[in-house]
Amino acid sequence: METKQEIEHVPCLIIGSGPAGYTAAIYAARADLKPVIYTGMVPGGQLTQTTEVDNFPGYPQGITGPVMMEDLRAQAERFGTQVRFGYVNKVDFSTDGGVHTVEIDNTKTVTADTVIISTGATAKWLGLDSEQKYNGFGVSACAVCDGFFFKEQDVAIVGAGDTAAEEATYLAKLCKKVHMLVRRDEFRASKAMVHRVLNTPNIEVHYNSEAQEVLGDGQVVTGLRVINNVSQEVKDLDITGFFVAIGHTPNTDLFKGILDMDETGYLITKPDATATNIPGVFACGDVQDHVYRQAITAAGTGCMAALEAERYLAAKEVFA
Repeated sequence: METKQEIEHVPCLIIGSGPAGYTAAIYAARADLKPVIYTGMVPGGQLTQTTEVDNFPGYPQGITGPVMMEDLRAQAERFGTQVRFGYVNKVDFSTDGGVHTVEIDNTKTVTADTVIISTGATAKWLGLDSEQKYNGFGVSACAVCDGFFFKEQDVAIVGAGDTAAEEATYLAKLCKKVHMLVRRDEFRASKAMVHRVLNTPNIEVHYNSEAQEVLGDGQVVTGLRVINNVSQEVKDLDITGFFVAIGHTPNTDLFKGILDMDETGYLITKPDATATNIPGVFACGDVQDHVYRQAITAAGTGCMAALEAERYLAAKEVFA
């Protein structure tokens, strides 16, 4: 049994699994950095909750999210990465380029020369039981990921910001009709984005409207019950897909007051890089990307983080 006194030192510690973390591990392991990954409470990240992945290069027939993450994990382990189930509960980062200290599960301390953060982000949901029941079976938090599966079908999307407006117009190119639920009597999105929505013929905007229940046949989505929060009128929409676009929450609580982040909590990295404000600490994937949020872009920044960690360690050796 581990105790608080147990301390281990590693050259490269990766916090969080997923496309970013596992790609960072593949590159770090091949550079002989002997990386150790602590997976967090959801090994594999958001993709483990995704049924079909059709837009990741190299899988011409598509693949399920969980299988893809197992493939990435196996590839990382093939080169010597140690993948461990565990949750980082505390960090103490050296501000002068020294050794960084991380506490795991309140029981073990790991020190590291470099730390790569890939803790990801969590989609915000409405909180409906039916929403979770059909998550992956008609309910999605990513139109760009899953819109393709609803070609020539009627769908609904909830949200009023720029992301929701952008995803609604994206869906409108694929789907026969898009019902857009806006909780208030106006959008929060920019005027340009609102203009695009209102000038897209097959988007119908429902103002003062909220999703009350996702309807289904026990297997897939068949409709959406909507309530007008002014008139209290309830109506059912015939749809096969329901997209939630009310934002994401980056998993960065652990780093508040330590690493620079924007007003919504995303970690800020240096331009065209993954370096944070603390030497030897890098961030990749959705924890620092609020724009693209795709598996392939997360993997790309994971590669960048590992290459930067390798160069950082090489420079330290040169000047040591």
